[in-house]
Order: sequence, then structure tokens, then C-alpha cells
Amino acid sequence: MKSTLVTSIGELTTWEPGRPIRHDAAIVFDGGAVAWVGDAADAPAADQRVDAESRAAVPGFVDSHSHLIFAGDRADEFEARMAGQRYEAGGIRRTVRLTREADDATLLANARALVDEMRRQGTTTVEIKSGYGLTVHDEQRALRLARELTPETTFLGAHVVPVEYADDPDGYVDLVTGEMLDACAPFARWTDVFCETGAFSVEQSRRILEAGAARGLGLRLHAGQLGESGGVQLAVELHAASVDHGTYLSDADVEALAGSQTVATLLPGVEFSTRQPYPSGRRLLDAGATVALATDCNPGSSFTSSIPFCIALAVREMGMTPREALHAATVGGARALRRDDVGHLRVGATGGLALLDAPSASHLAYRPGVPLVRQVVG
Repeated sequence: MKSTLVTSIGELTTWEPGRPIRHDAAIVFDGGAVAWVGDAADAPAADQRVDAESRAAVPGFVDSHSHLIFAGDRADEFEARMAGQRYEAGGIRRTVRLTREADDATLLANARALVDEMRRQGTTTVEIKSGYGLTVHDEQRALRLARELTPETTFLGAHVVPVEYADDPDGYVDLVTGEMLDACAPFARWTDVFCETGAFSVEQSRRILEAGAARGLGLRLHAGQLGESGGVQLAVELHAASVDHGTYLSDADVEALAGSQTVATLLPGVEFSTRQPYPSGRRLLDAGATVALATDCNPGSSFTSSIPFCIALAVREMGMTPREALHAATVGGARALRRDDVGHLRVGATGGLALLDAPSASHLAYRPGVPLVRQVVG
């Protein structure tokens, strides 16, 4: 693999301790990792050269929450919500039906197209969940297909209770923690649960997460999207890497997150699409919690693949500064995946660089909706 020098970078965000931002900088990638970073005047030779022409560059974004293995769309539901209909989790079952009917090639092609779309917008690390199969066969194949696209795969058999178990939700939990987990664990790094009214209770979520942990999987949790619950406290108690949504958080939830290693992953594309209130990133940051931003790309509640869009929403609607939002979309996402090799541009980082058609990273929020990522390197 050839080494690449990116030079004449007007503003380079590296997140290096003590010097997170460099000016008139350069960086060398070799073998897919950062090999050198410093002043442009001191840059070493490399096999190939990219002249940034004083543009800004940032670490590749880390999207730590997405649902890309699915078929169909739910644009009609979005239109209904924009006309005033309340968002509910039941629409997931519609995508489950369409996904079960689709063949592997269709599912993989759709997911690959979304990953490519993400990369064009600067995302170089993505997590992908299952959750639209809800049978042993379909959950396993979702994770098997996701593994072709990323090592960050999450078993979400506990997305909702499928229609065939509507009268026996605990029986479905037995399936998820038994035969389904056995089939899916070899293809997953994480296990996750949708801990909400209409999905899974705190007690059911505990069973599922503890079963996943016993199989060596890391823990993640959806909680606080539709209302306050015990899900956030459960995530902290079980040392989950991340608890995601956080639209509704009690003071006790915020305090628990601030005193833990569990990342609060905020998903502003959901609030945009569902017209729910935006969570307060400011409240979490001021309390000392670690915050991540992710797209939650899915066909129902957040059909966006754009981290820059989420950064703009976080700044405009969630009380975060442009730098805080960028940090959440890079370092925060990496921490939500318990990765120390992505989300920054220090020597050894493997997440690549997004070169912007802008003089500073603040333009990601300043110019919402504009395709500012010129090129991804590394």
C-alpha cells in the first residue's frame, strides 16, 4: 500500500492532547494508518501527495448507531408524521415483513449503497445492527451480511416483539436469549435491546443483555426515546458501552451517565423525523457525561446517512458548540464503540481523514445541507 501525504491543510483537527487543532499542517498515511502529523513545512516525502490548498480536515466520522440491513422504505409514515401523526415503534414490524421477504443480494446491495453514501459524507467507521428479521434465520443472515461491511456488528434480536409472539413476549425473550443468540453471536461484536414501552421492559432487557455478556458480546442499549424509563440506569449498572437516544432523561439518569464510562449517544435525526423534542447535549456535557452523535440510519424514524447533518442539528437544536458536536461525532463515537484507533488523527489512527471544501470545521454546522466533504483519505 502506498503512503500518502496530505499537505497545506489550513486547519487540521487531530484531537491530540494539548494541541487538538493545527494550522498550516500536514499528515502522512501509510498502510491505512497515520504515520506522521506536523507542520506542512516539515512534512516528509511520501509515495503520493494531496494538496489540501488551505482547506480544513477532520477525522473520519464514527457513526456508532445504524440499522442498514433492511428492505423497503416508510416514506408514507414520515409524511403522516409531518401531518401531525404521533411516532410509535410499531412501524418496525412493517420493515420486518419486507426484510424477511428480500433475498440476501438485495439486502446487501442496499446496505452497501448506504455505507458508500456515508463514506462520501466523511463517515469511515460505522456500526450496523440487525433487528429487522426477528427469526433465528433472518437475524443471523442480517449479521452475516453486515459483517461484509464492518466489524462493528450488533445483535438486535430484541428490537420489538414480532407479531407471531404478540401473545407471548416472554417466550420471544427466551428465543432471543437462547437459540437466536447462539446462532448470531459468532457474527456479532455487540448485543442491544430496545428498552421502551411497546418493546422490552427493563427486566426483559436485563435478561437479554446478561445473556449477551455471557456469550462475550459487548453491551449497548436503546433507552429514553419515548419516555423516561429505567433503561439508562440499567445500561450504567451493566457497564454498557453506550445508551442511545436519551430524548427523555431524568436528573438521576444524567448523574448516572456523568459518573460512568457509558456514552450517551444522541440521534438528532430521529427528533427531526419524528417531531419529538430534541435532547439536550448541553445538559449532558455540563454534567460531565461523554456524548456521541450518530445517524440511527433506518427506514422509519431517521432515514439519513449524514453525520454532517446531525452535527448541524446538534449545534442548532441541542445546545452544543460546533467543536463539541464534531468531537461527539468522532471521539464520542469511537468511545461508544470502545475504540481508540478511530475518531482522531494522532499517530496510529486508522479511521482516515475527511477533507472539507471549507476553511474550518465549523462550516459543518454553519453550512447545513451542503456537501462539504471533498475527499476521504486513509
